[in-house]
Amino acid sequence: MNFYQFKTNINCGSCVAAVTPFLNNNEAIENWEVDLQDEERTLSVESKDAESVITAIQKAGYKAELK
Repeated sequence: MNFYQFKTNINCGSCVAAVTPFLNNNEAIENWEVDLQDEERTLSVESKDAESVITAIQKAGYKAELK
């Protein structure tokens, strides 16, 4: 597993709830956390690859950009 950080447009608790099933059900993703206090809404993830995370976030209707 690798550690990645992404700049996202996940802005609130409801947004986190919306992406949760997409991230939790992705076998490439181990652990994740969104920092809503950070102005870049940083998503920190342990994952096999960054592309799996970006795809999962996009499927949930949000954007993620590798920092």
